[in-house]
Amino acid sequence: MKHKTKILSSLTAIAFAASFNSFAQSNSNEDLNDSGFYLGGNYGYLRVEGDDDFDDDKDVFEGIVGYRFNQYIALEGSYINFGDYGTDIARANVDGYTAAIKGTLPINDTFALFVKAGQLWSETDYNALEYSRTVNDESVFVGGGVAVNITSNFVLNATYSVYDTSLEFDDVDDENFDTDFKQASVGFEYRF
Repeated sequence: MKHKTKILSSLTAIAFAASFNSFAQSNSNEDLNDSGFYLGGNYGYLRVEGDDDFDDDKDVFEGIVGYRFNQYIALEGSYINFGDYGTDIARANVDGYTAAIKGTLPINDTFALFVKAGQLWSETDYNALEYSRTVNDESVFVGGGVAVNITSNFVLNATYSVYDTSLEFDDVDDENFDTDFKQASVGFEYRF
């Protein structure tokens, strides 16, 4: 986990340096118009992959708020409802918040590719037989996708993200469930 945090910190520092460099070199009004706040939402498919029989497939909902420094770099935060998953013996309900840096590569006026990396803060409510507890967790995630500009303010996107979670639950047999979330979603972004 410490290694991943160092990598994430390094990527963030590089992205900030590139962001400020791009902004400093920008002289056209068009580039300045690429900055500003945006709101969005995603709906998609979540694959929960864990040890033993703790795998499941669910719908996932995500609300997004972000700020674009220019057409290449943005900071983004989100709330994600991962839903509930598990078996008849042990179940979990997960939601969380993210903070990420997002890099975008415009292909033309309509299409762009993007990648993002960040931190997930999640809360998981576990229930097993008569026992229940809540666990808070921090983990890193990476994602990428394609964006389609419908208008200058409205963008459709398709995203794939992987959350490297370390969710664990000790059930009655003292088994641990290390879990990864893999999210494929479609959504929109409205730029102000």
